[in-house]
Amino acid sequence: MRIWALLMAIGNTAVIVKGLEFLYSQDLAYQEFISKSVLLRFIYQVLMMMIITVIQWMANFLTEQKSLAEHQHENERIVKEAELYNLRQQLQPHFLFNSLNSISALAGSKPDQARRMIEQLSEFLRHTLRKDDKQLISLKEELYQLDLYLQIEKVRFGNRLKSTVVLDASCANKVMPALILQPLVENAIKFGLYDTLGEVEIVVEAKCAANQYLQIQISNPFDSLTHRQTAGTGFGLDSIKRRLYLLYANNDLVQTEIKDQQFIVRLTIPQ
Repeated sequence: MRIWALLMAIGNTAVIVKGLEFLYSQDLAYQEFISKSVLLRFIYQVLMMMIITVIQWMANFLTEQKSLAEHQHENERIVKEAELYNLRQQLQPHFLFNSLNSISALAGSKPDQARRMIEQLSEFLRHTLRKDDKQLISLKEELYQLDLYLQIEKVRFGNRLKSTVVLDASCANKVMPALILQPLVENAIKFGLYDTLGEVEIVVEAKCAANQYLQIQISNPFDSLTHRQTAGTGFGLDSIKRRLYLLYANNDLVQTEIKDQQFIVRLTIPQ
């Protein structure tokens, strides 16, 4: 860069000096001034060429950095989407296998219930397959999908499974990632039903917070004395934590608590 600027400065200075000498060939005083200022003109030309070169280099450097940042952002987006997709794919088979096993068990003894469960499962999967991991849907839509899931589970567990949804009407159109609640309710059913023969109620509450957050709470009975860790119990909860972190870059959107023999999961969804 320096050699190129030096050569350009020499060439420019020579051209300028010769041009001025030609134009002012009759003005001896000005020719003397030109002769004395050759070194100054040369230094000026060197500095200008170096400044122009540096500016051009910086422009190229910034363009390359911007391009690299865009490529990195795109790569991170692709990795994030792949992880979200993988989390969703891991959740679906477990529920599907349980439902198919229940349908198989009902087919011989209670064919009407088996048929009803097949219809409900078909409706649930139809809605599930239309959603993607980044899609935001209304709370009302999410609760409809959750109701489809609960109807299927109630065929499996009969009167043992009760559910209550408490919805602040002003929150119905608040948005949230699709299919967030189903894995958490599935977790609640595991915690609540697998270690007891009595009735269990799953309660889902949704309300709007003053700070523009949608807050959802899911609770189920939990007795630490009789509870046994069920294989895969923690995966649904961990996957939801990970999904929300990938979507909102916040690790504090899922909180859990055991209080008054209730296992409580609280979600905070930014709006």
